[in-house]
Amino acid sequence: MKPINEFYVRKIMREKLNEIIFGTTTRAGRNFDLILLLLILISVLIVMFESVQVWRSEYPRFFYFAEWGFTIFFTIEYLVRIAVSPNPLKYIKSTWGIIDLLAILPTYLTPFISGYTSLRAIRALRLLRVFRILKLNRFTSEAQALFHSLRASYYKIMVFFFFVLMIMILTGTMMYVIEGGEHGFDSIPASIYWAIVTTTTVGYGDITPATELGKILSSVMMITGYVIIAVPTGLITVGMARYKDDGKKDNVCDNCGHDNPFGSIYCNQCGEEVLS
Repeated sequence: MKPINEFYVRKIMREKLNEIIFGTTTRAGRNFDLILLLLILISVLIVMFESVQVWRSEYPRFFYFAEWGFTIFFTIEYLVRIAVSPNPLKYIKSTWGIIDLLAILPTYLTPFISGYTSLRAIRALRLLRVFRILKLNRFTSEAQALFHSLRASYYKIMVFFFFVLMIMILTGTMMYVIEGGEHGFDSIPASIYWAIVTTTTVGYGDITPATELGKILSSVMMITGYVIIAVPTGLITVGMARYKDDGKKDNVCDNCGHDNPFGSIYCNQCGEEVLS
């Protein structure tokens, strides 16, 4: 009976670890994920601070041991996830499994291949686990509405983008002719660069017109920039409004017939899941 008891003990321990590591419904699971997120955030900050030359030169040993300490911890965590997973191969091939592996690989590659140090910041992707912890999947319907609106407005936005591109080329060419190749407008591509910077109201100031006609054209481009920025926003907003109106029909509860607000997952009247 002893081997059987040991088998059941290992099974229970594995299930308990699986619940803590992969689950977020229990307090232990949430605490584990919160601690893990805190460690990931600290490790990312250390990688960022290490990129500062002064700090890297003054505290080389601290950054070295801190990085390897976090890497060893995350390696153990990755191996434990594989060990307690009901389907280890599925976890390894999953998005989270690939991200977890990529988070530890750069540190191991650094001694052999140069240039991989900055890639250690890729572990910041693991911070996306906060969506699972905070159960932000409740906003999936809103994300779906935004994606649907972008897809519905795709052709309109592309046509508008092509129209803006033509304006940038024509305006850049005009400015090249007006300024006569001086004051930074020494080529048409450079003039197109100026047109884009001016229209987007960035205004680096590295290329500026000197003639009166050039200044007038610049003023027109600055004013036009506000209109150009507003148009795509309006197209997406209209798409979201149409999607919301169409979606109202899909939020009628099949159980009680109550018309729920757009994006509802459960019926506000009877509590049943709204089937869409």
